[in-house]
Amino acid sequence: MQDEYRTVARAGVHETEINRSRFRCALAPAATEREAQEFVAAVRKEHADATHNCWAYVIGADASVQKASDDGEPGGTAGVPMLQMLLRRDMRYVVAVVTRYYGGVKLGAGGLIRAYGGVVGETLDTVGTLTRRRFRLATVTVDHQRAGKVQNDLRSTGREVRDVRYGEEVVIEIALPDTDVDAFRSWLADATAGTARFEPGGETYGDV
Repeated sequence: MQDEYRTVARAGVHETEINRSRFRCALAPAATEREAQEFVAAVRKEHADATHNCWAYVIGADASVQKASDDGEPGGTAGVPMLQMLLRRDMRYVVAVVTRYYGGVKLGAGGLIRAYGGVVGETLDTVGTLTRRRFRLATVTVDHQRAGKVQNDLRSTGREVRDVRYGEEVVIEIALPDTDVDAFRSWLADATAGTARFEPGGETYGDV
């Protein structure tokens, strides 16, 4: 698994004009390929009168799914530069649709490549991106007497407390970088005089 990747903070739109053609880029997060395809379909429906609705998306933390379409523009001048811009920025789980309203001036292959790739880059800057890092899920089981201090210490050191369950003992679900696991075990043993239990679990991605 990738240690980290970037994605868009939210859905958003940015528009620019190049030689009288309007280039409108719509970006959105997409957890699955189906979500990406549904977003493309929605934009195409909204802008059915446009000259072109070109698109690209990258799904998977390791970019396992990469697809793009020129939608009638000369081959390799629209969808591919859009996809390349997303990959160059390490973007994942994201879909981009660039809607073009032709303004009467031909841009040529180089101009189209710069326009389509460029408007995606500008939109990423406008919408904003966030970094998501791989974390190890784990549980800490501790007695009631020490639970409050452990929770406070976890939060004060910036560790993510995902859930707390109270029973005979207190079970605290946390997420921490893999590289911190050994140091965390040592800290927990010191903080609880060796009474707490630490059980590592699966992996997930969380905001940095």
